[in-house]
Amino acid sequence: MKYIFVTGGVASSLGKGVMAATLGRLLQNRGFQITIQKFDPYINIDPGTLNPNEHGECYVTDDGYECDLDLGHYERFTDIKTTRNNSFTTGRIYQDVINRERHGDYHGKTVQIVPHVTDAIKACMLRTGRQNPQLHFVITEIGGTVGDIESLPFLEAIRQLKFQYAEDTIVLHLAYVPYIAAAGELKTKPTQHSVKTLQSYGIQPDCLILRSEHPLSEALRKKVAGFCNVPTQNVLHSPDVPSIYSLPVRMYEEGLAEVVMKLAHVNDIQSLPVTPSHDAWHHFVDLQSTLTEELHIALIGKYNLQDAYKSITESLKIAGVYCQKKINTHFINAEEITPENVAQKLSSMSGYILCPGFGSRSIEGKIIAAKYLRENNCTVLGICLGMQIMAIEFARNVLQYRDANSTEFSPDTSAPVIDIMEEQKNIADIGGTMRLGSYQCKLLKGSKAYTIYQKEIISERHRHRYELNSRYIPQLQANGMIVSGKNPQTQLPEIIELTANTFYLGTQFHPEYNSTVLKPHPLFINFIKSSQKDYK
Repeated sequence: MKYIFVTGGVASSLGKGVMAATLGRLLQNRGFQITIQKFDPYINIDPGTLNPNEHGECYVTDDGYECDLDLGHYERFTDIKTTRNNSFTTGRIYQDVINRERHGDYHGKTVQIVPHVTDAIKACMLRTGRQNPQLHFVITEIGGTVGDIESLPFLEAIRQLKFQYAEDTIVLHLAYVPYIAAAGELKTKPTQHSVKTLQSYGIQPDCLILRSEHPLSEALRKKVAGFCNVPTQNVLHSPDVPSIYSLPVRMYEEGLAEVVMKLAHVNDIQSLPVTPSHDAWHHFVDLQSTLTEELHIALIGKYNLQDAYKSITESLKIAGVYCQKKINTHFINAEEITPENVAQKLSSMSGYILCPGFGSRSIEGKIIAAKYLRENNCTVLGICLGMQIMAIEFARNVLQYRDANSTEFSPDTSAPVIDIMEEQKNIADIGGTMRLGSYQCKLLKGSKAYTIYQKEIISERHRHRYELNSRYIPQLQANGMIVSGKNPQTQLPEIIELTANTFYLGTQFHPEYNSTVLKPHPLFINFIKSSQKDYK
């Protein structure tokens, strides 16, 4: 088994996660079994309690672990199913070490960063591979930038592993080469300093991947190679691409997989199509490049950050490619929606996502939006909180429960259409305690949901504490809002839809977590198809 570590230097946001996912895709095309994991340097145990406006979305694995959004990239690119063993933070590592110290596992020794914390990090880095001996490559992304204080224990762990398993450990370093417009030159000094810092920690990178908006000359690559002790053929260029899904094609052309295979001393293990003309991924990219018609989709939510709804926007883009539409998403801040301006804010879109979220801010604006969209037979998909908003609005304006609400926002409401789940009532801690991960859902035959999925039992991922109160289901259904999906064990309502509308459907689960490039989610495909009919 080979271990590949991906580090970053010069600047953050270079795309280490997408590059790790790209490498995974290219190795899969060669017939290798891979997995990808992320080590983040922040002290939080997981991102479940972090503000999406600062950190971006919180991704959820199949086994119910809250993790960084990069794991979404890993899954969308490679179709692997990640678990809690694919995501670690400094906080999680330290918590384990401290718990062991309290338990007496260190037998009275002074607990230190080296060797105790670094040993714990190494154990986590090796765990997934040792638990899955069929894997050929374990790709590990290290969050943050080389030189950050909080990343030092992870880099020390890599140094030790590279010393212990020299033939089986590869370090890829992603660095930025800026262009100075006034001088008309690309400058390699930041990359040199980045590698020098890495070398000062005892790590010699085996391959350099240089991010730059401009082409890199052979002379520049040789210069970087000479200063950084890396063979010229192992200095690769990662340019800006039209779409992140074009990156595997670009890095295929750059020879990334071949460089890694040579460093790992391995050959193709089976005969698989690896050329652009025969690969399904390249077909997707070619299809994406031909899109001309645009479709405008509104994201009605509260988090005004590009990455806050990352899996939703990517699922829409992927579905759009298969529907031959270029998807443009537009964030609409629900806090700014009023009865007076709702038509003006929403009328120019073709489809609408009522986004997930937590907290009372923007709830009334979402309810106003849901009323407008329902009454105008718009194409709407509500996700998690979005589904709950649909039910609240319907109860207020159709069932005439004027006080209808969720007990999350109004504990004393006389009409708790949305209420906390029974098993959540005695839970005090916030982090990692919601209903998380994959659960089954049984679909109602003849419903819109059943038509979309074309099967009776599905499995989807969840992240919520509150649910549709079953007490109100008979009244909702009698007035046209049916529950078309339920958990077969608990009877928890999972999907609601309006029978009178073309596409007005809400899911308690998060379908965006199960949508990948080569396996687009049927809900998003059908949402896009329905949106096309309303195109203005």
